[in-house]
Amino acid sequence: MTDVASAPAIPPNTLSKKATVSWMFFDWAAQPFHTVILTFIFGPYFAHHIATSGAQAQTSWAWAVAIGGIIIALLAPILGAISDATGPRKPYIAIFSFLAIAGAFSLYFATPGTENAVIIALIGLVVAMIGFEFAAIFNNAMMPDLVSREELGELSGNGWALGYVGGVTSLIFILAFMATSDPETGKTLIGLNPLFGLDGTTYEGDRASGPFTAIWYLIFVTPLFFFVPDVKKRQARKSAISLGLHKLAATIKTLPERKSYFAFLLSSLFYRDGLNALYAFGGIYAAGVLGLSVTQVGIFGIIAALAGAIGSFIGGKMDKKFGPKPVVAFSCLVLVLACLLVVSTTQTYILFVIPVDASSGAPLLTFYFAGTLIGAFGGSIQAASRTLLVHQVRHEEVTEAFGLYAFSGRATAFIGPIAVALATGWSGSQQIGISPIVVLMLLGLIGLYFVKQKGPA
Repeated sequence: MTDVASAPAIPPNTLSKKATVSWMFFDWAAQPFHTVILTFIFGPYFAHHIATSGAQAQTSWAWAVAIGGIIIALLAPILGAISDATGPRKPYIAIFSFLAIAGAFSLYFATPGTENAVIIALIGLVVAMIGFEFAAIFNNAMMPDLVSREELGELSGNGWALGYVGGVTSLIFILAFMATSDPETGKTLIGLNPLFGLDGTTYEGDRASGPFTAIWYLIFVTPLFFFVPDVKKRQARKSAISLGLHKLAATIKTLPERKSYFAFLLSSLFYRDGLNALYAFGGIYAAGVLGLSVTQVGIFGIIAALAGAIGSFIGGKMDKKFGPKPVVAFSCLVLVLACLLVVSTTQTYILFVIPVDASSGAPLLTFYFAGTLIGAFGGSIQAASRTLLVHQVRHEEVTEAFGLYAFSGRATAFIGPIAVALATGWSGSQQIGISPIVVLMLLGLIGLYFVKQKGPA
């Protein structure tokens, strides 16, 4: 049955360049949450200056991320189905953007030495995480209304690349002008006093990364609301909730019959779990096996992010030319090889059998090369996956599909870490312990065989 309301709000070929660029800037706006808050600035600040011990920091941070992930996993498909029934996505983006901004801004009030600092930081983290993740789901669902299906890959790749650049740009700015690098003087990485009168000796610039991320997001997400068209209203909200829930139940019930769609969700589950575990354990592996310093690991992260921007951009071009499935499959294969390169490298040998001197820089260069591959093809696989998902569903199912995509990723995010933990504990070796990531990537690659390049229109 054809749903007349499923047509795009505006034919893609009539949209201005301003609309597509404004949509892409969502990735630029949101990426600092992952780069600045979760990884490089606020996370380490929480561990060193808020939590009472490293063990408490790791445990409480992990529980906060897990709780946020569970909430996202449970609600994403439901809200996606309801959104498809109601029509417009901007109201949902606005609501969750408010949560993202409020949660990120509140992190500033996690002051060292205060009674509720840990609680404030963790609640702020969960609220911000939910806001950013849900806003991204509804933003992704707008893609098919902006360009033709043949151009989706390039749009997704360019957006993902812009996100990587935004993350690195915001990180460099905070390191250079806000965060404390020298505890004795309170100076930043380039020897300046923190901007805005922030007190570097009390790490005020580090916790100000929260408001910085909130303001950055508010500024750069605003064009989306002015220049990106939205679909028209389809149902009254009250009836849409019932309709959306019934439709979601029907989709889940019939999912095994939609073999390509089902295969993609399963396949992406494995390779996304593998990629996330690779990101999570790469720095720990580098420090433990190769003896890299924190600075060297940081350089590795910046190289990987810049490579991710380039890989996403080129991957988008390849997606437009060959389609998303070959890009995802080739990226998955290269990531398997990059994982093997990492696992086979220590301070004394490369590729398991090539010996090197203890003073040689070859292992470090090999690891940086592998990191470049992981960054580049990790970016392209994630960008092309957005496109491949859109090709698996009908136009009126896109938001629900991204909700299920988020569910499949969040609900099984424990697979990679548990596999690494069990393999490491059983073997007592970091090299063997990280090898399950290769298996996860291979399972994802095998699953892609059953995914069709083009699905329902």
